[in-house]
Parts: sequence; structure tokens; C-alpha cells
Amino acid sequence: MIAPMSGHSADEIRARARRVLPGGITRSTLYVPPHPPYAARGEGCIVTDVTGHQVIDANNNYTSLLHGHAHPRITAAATAAARRGASIGLPTESEVRMAEELRARTGIERWRFCNSGSEAVMMALRGARRATGRETIVRFEGSYHGTYDDVVDTSAGIRRTLADTVIVLPQRDPAAFSDAMDGHGDEVAAVLIDLMPNRAGLIGADPSFVELVRERTRHHGALMIVDEVITFRLAHGGLTSRYGVSPDLMTLGKVIGGGFPVGAVGGTEAALEAFSPGSHRGISWGGTFSANPVSMDAGLVALSMFDRPAIDELNAAGDSLRQTIANRGIAVNGSGSLLRLLLDDPAEDWWHLYRNGLLVGTNGLLALSTAMVDDVLARIPELIGGALAPGSACEL
Repeated sequence: MIAPMSGHSADEIRARARRVLPGGITRSTLYVPPHPPYAARGEGCIVTDVTGHQVIDANNNYTSLLHGHAHPRITAAATAAARRGASIGLPTESEVRMAEELRARTGIERWRFCNSGSEAVMMALRGARRATGRETIVRFEGSYHGTYDDVVDTSAGIRRTLADTVIVLPQRDPAAFSDAMDGHGDEVAAVLIDLMPNRAGLIGADPSFVELVRERTRHHGALMIVDEVITFRLAHGGLTSRYGVSPDLMTLGKVIGGGFPVGAVGGTEAALEAFSPGSHRGISWGGTFSANPVSMDAGLVALSMFDRPAIDELNAAGDSLRQTIANRGIAVNGSGSLLRLLLDDPAEDWWHLYRNGLLVGTNGLLALSTAMVDDVLARIPELIGGALAPGSACEL
């Protein structure tokens, strides 16, 4: 029996959590019944929980960690930034350098930073509505764009009037999209699309459909917003570059922060002009910790180590892993370093995988990191096969 990693047992921590946190947890995405484990530390590609149980981290904080946990170069950059001042009530050169890096990667000319992907989507929608003078947003059912009212698929806690300004369409349905734009196109401020949405199965959009969205938004004077919070890791310029499409706005987060809170909106000068202080069409948008130098500097180091060869290598590893998993008769989708296991019973299967030594997302999402060396990658199909084989035992 491995001793707990802290002075308190998992049961004690759980009891304390339930006294101060609704349901004992803060992030809904981490909940797996009857309760998730508590992490003690992460090192490289290994996470250790408070009981001492170790797992290969194939989740990487829901795709955020390109280089695993506590990479020394990223840790050094974050520490140095914190010593100079973790957050300051003035702009810093760090945000300028990050914007220059993102422009060089994507060709998108203007950038603005915030604290999460959710906030980036909020900012993009606000900007689109201001730029067009319209209110209606078109989005696609099942795509996750964060927690903003306009982009969630639940009615719990959402104002009833939302349906008047948001049109939700089926995924990858050209006829439904064309009909919606024929009927409402001149009222649409923006079409929000994820080119390979995780919660909708991690299936890539057909290039012809992406081109249709681009054509119809231009025709009706609406903006095209591509959400790359998850998919930016798949290419040097993000998944958008693979499709050869030029969006009006792009939202980013996760990997560009090096493991620290971050969000970004990139766009054309016209699309983001309203955020410029003093603009006659101005949008006032603060954010106490937006573009903080710790996130900016850590993210710049993470991106510097994720150049084209590193991206190609990690994507090739993901494609190979996906094929090996599929050859075992296990349903899996995705592209490059992003994989999605199609689990029959997500909660039970998640526990099978975790107890067998593999951490994945609670919906079966895997995101590889450069910390995963060949022998680790070779173990993952074995762990998945052993965990998901018929008759695997699991005590919840």
C-alpha cells in the first residue's frame, strides 16, 4: 500500500471539499462519478494522485500542456516573470511579443488577450456584434465554446430571450446552414465554428462545408469566427491553416499559455478596431490578469519548443497511436495529437482506464505531449486495450 502524498487521506480531502465546494469540485468537466481522484503532482507525462497512484497523463489538462508537467524551461520562464512582477497595472512587452508570435504563425494581424478560451469567445462575439451592428449568432449543436450564455447547449440558468439571437444548427449540414443563412443571413453578426469539435465526436469538418461558411458569411456581411482553443496545436498556424481558410476572428487559449490561464482573440484590423481605446465604435474590455507576463512568457517558451518539426512529430505519433488503437477494435476519432475514444459507458470506462494507469478526459479525450517518449506511447494502446477489454473489472 502506497502512503498518501499529503498529510490527509483522499477521503478526508473529499469530505473537506464537499463542505466548501458545491459537489466538492470547481470544474464540471473533471467530474466523474462518484467523485474524481485528487491530484498531488505532475511531472513530465506522469500524474500522481494523493493516494500515490500514478498514471500516464494523456489528458494534459484538456489539451493545454504541450510539453507535459513542470517542463524546466517553462517553469524557469514563469518563475522569472513572477519575480519581475506577476501582474502589473501597465502593459508589458511580453504581450507584444506574444502577439507578434501569433501573427507570425497565423498571418492574422491583430490580437487581444484575456484569461481563458471562454472569455475569448465572449470577446469575439461582442466584437462581431459591434462590428456588424447585428445581434444574431449562428453556431453548431454539440460544439463546446466555453461557458458564455450564447454558446451553451443547456437551458439551466440561461435567459429565455437567448433563443431570439442565437441560431443552433446541426453539425456538418450544408442544407440546414444554407437555409438558415437564406432566411436570416442579413441579421447574422457571426457564424461560430470549431473545425474539429471535441464534444461533437472530434470529427473534422468537410473542407467544402468550411468553404461554404466562408462564402456565405462574406455574402451576407457577417463575420466568420473559428474557435481554435483546442485545435491550434494541430498545425503551426492552427487547424485553420490546413483548411486554407481566412477567418475574420480566431479564438485561442490552452496551449498558448504554457500551462497558465490564457485566452486570445485574433482578427483583421476591421474586426478588432472596436477594441482600440478611443475608437468611436469602442468596446471597453478590461481584465485584471489579461496578458499577465507569467502566462505570456510561459506560453512563448512553450510555443518556441513547438515548431513545425515538433508539431509534425507529435501529430505523427498521434496518428500512429490512433491506428494502433483502432486495430484493436476500439472506436477512436481525431487527428494528429488529438484523439477521442468513443466510450460505451464514459464513467465506468474512465475508471477502468485510470485504475489501469492512464488519465484521459472524462469523455475519452486524449491529447499527447512532447514529454511522452516512445516507450510511453507504446504502452498507451496496451493500457487502453486492457482497460476496455470485455469483462474488465471496475469498482466505483
